[in-house]
Order: sequence, then structure tokens, then C-alpha cells
Amino acid sequence: MKRTGRTLKLRLVLLVIAASGLALLAWSQVWIDVSVVQGSSTVRLPISGSTAAGALSALALAGIALAGALTIAGPVIRVVLGVLEVLLGFSVSLGAGLAIGNPAAASAAAITKATGIAGNASIQDGVTAAALTPWAFTGFAAGVIMAAAGVGIFVTSSRWPGATSRYQAVRFEAADGAPGSQPAASAGADEREDAVITWDGLTRGDDPTTTEGDR
Repeated sequence: MKRTGRTLKLRLVLLVIAASGLALLAWSQVWIDVSVVQGSSTVRLPISGSTAAGALSALALAGIALAGALTIAGPVIRVVLGVLEVLLGFSVSLGAGLAIGNPAAASAAAITKATGIAGNASIQDGVTAAALTPWAFTGFAAGVIMAAAGVGIFVTSSRWPGATSRYQAVRFEAADGAPGSQPAASAGADEREDAVITWDGLTRGDDPTTTEGDR
């Protein structure tokens, strides 16, 4: 059972990393090839995921950070992180889905910058074609995978092995002090006490080289 839990944990953490990396890769690629009429000519513009769904990069990076947190999280925090991963995946899919559903609107900022055409109505009228590339659907799929990984984390995290027992042992040992530290501290205190006694004797005129029997 422990080995199964460890395998589940490893696979889900790797799945989160892979899905987040895929979303980040898709974000950097061209999603839409849009053609816009400008005067008597037609302008073709490649629209990347960074323009069509700009939030994907932050969401993907958050997913990668969440995978790192999963490796050291306790049982309760794992559940919270699982829910958070579902929300991240949903947000990635939503951003990609909006671009897929309305590529002209997703391209509006780039169209305005390249042609000077502004306003949703003008842009919609000026766009003659908007072809989606596979990367737009890849971004959507990455979000679905992230959400599925979050569900897996939520459902199976109770079967994961405890990852903090060794850390807690080291922490408590550091807090209590290493073995042998208390005797060393006691010996230091005895030496300081002997030094004070010797000094008091010198102030009274005692000779520290004489023994108790000689006096």
C-alpha cells in the first residue's frame, strides 16, 4: 500500500509538471492566423497564445510551483492544493476556450496595433478569416489535464506516504540540541565557576599553587 501511494504521488506530481509545461509551451506558440482587410489590401497576422490568452503563462507557472509544494505538503495541504490545481486547470481551459470560441476578439489587441483598426464591431467587420492552429487546442487540453490531475490529487492524497517524518525528526533534534550538547554546556559552566573561585581566592591573598592540605 505504501509503495502504491508513493507511485500515485510521483505520477500525479509529474502529471502536474507536464501539463503545466505543455500549457506554457502552447502559450508561446501561434494560435491564430488572422486576415484583416485594410483599405484595398489584406493583412495577415499570426497571433500567439501570449496575445490570445495572456494569462496562461502565469497559470502554468503557478501549476509548476504547486507541484513543488506537493512534494513536501501534509495531508490537509494536499487536499487544498488539489482543489487549487483544479481551479488552475479550469482557468487555463477557460482562457484557451474563449480564444477558440472567438478568435477575432482574441486577436483584437494585435489587430489594432498592426492596422489601427479599433473597436469590436470594426475588428469583426475587418476580419475576413481567422484560422486556429493546433496549439490553441493544445492549450485547452493542457488545462483539462491539469484539472484532472487536481481531481486525482484530491481523491488519492490520503493514500500518499507521509513526507515529513524525517524532516520533523531533524527539526526536533535541532530544537532540542545535538546529543552531547548538554554535558558540554554543563562542563563549560563548571569551568566558569572554578575560574570565579580562583579569582576570589587571589583577591584574598591565597596562593593558587598550594593545596588544601598545605593550608
